[in-house]
Amino acid sequence: MGSSEGIYTIKAVSSMLGIQPGTLRAWERRYQMIAPIRNESGHRLYTEEHLRILRWLITKSKNGYTISQAISLLDSADSIFDAVEEPKQDYSEGLGDKLLSALLNFNSAKAHGLLDQAFSLFTVDKTVIDLIGPILIKVGDLWEEGSISTAHEHFASSLLRSRIESISNSSPYNSFLPIAVTVCGPGERHELGLLIFTMFLRRKGFEVIFLGTSLAENDIEIVLNKVNPKFLFLSCTLEKNRLSTLNLADEISGKYSDLFIGLGGNAIESMPPQLQYKYKENIVGLSRAEWEKWLKKRIGKMK
Repeated sequence: MGSSEGIYTIKAVSSMLGIQPGTLRAWERRYQMIAPIRNESGHRLYTEEHLRILRWLITKSKNGYTISQAISLLDSADSIFDAVEEPKQDYSEGLGDKLLSALLNFNSAKAHGLLDQAFSLFTVDKTVIDLIGPILIKVGDLWEEGSISTAHEHFASSLLRSRIESISNSSPYNSFLPIAVTVCGPGERHELGLLIFTMFLRRKGFEVIFLGTSLAENDIEIVLNKVNPKFLFLSCTLEKNRLSTLNLADEISGKYSDLFIGLGGNAIESMPPQLQYKYKENIVGLSRAEWEKWLKKRIGKMK
């Protein structure tokens, strides 16, 4: 099996592939053709590679093979996998479209119902980072271009924020991991992206001091001196605030040499090449895979 991350629950796989959960469990038990990992609760989590194998087996069974015959061909089927048509759209994207529509129609009951469905189908990380995250970006873009009102933006942000916070605040932390502080850069008021990143850190076991929107000058040092964190993450979404955020990072780096400083947000990702190069060690990226890689490298330096 590949090393891709398990993100789909058995319910999600059943919905996407049209196979009953009981049948899937029986195949796994009898033929051991895939081995989904288990989360903390003991529930199966399937990877993209697992789905690829299952699609191939289902295609074979529809073409007249028994499941045992199809599985016997797996060892020599690598080249055949390339011919299997992959779905053109992630199953979560359909839910995302429905959720965005519910939010823009001020339908809180439907929005919460769709969120409940998403959390039952996918892992928490996939739901928040891959489903809610893009919706927040879309809502922000629609508001900035004048396609939706401030009321739409506030309603959507408030509803999604409440769900993210409830998950984030309930995550236990590992006392062996260092403390992290997350805060928006100077002048920044868009904190939901930072809240998603904070949830990611807490789900990893970090104790995180979430400070939200930008602080008054020098207040960040009060926090750093008090809690002595190992990580500081600054978020910047607007280009007009980028220079002040970078200046703050430079200033803090000069005073706290043992502090790892991470920079994230759309304004960081869109920096010109010379700034990208200068701050390449600080840029954490926008995806979960990039966050994982950045953290792993820094934690490795601490050992």
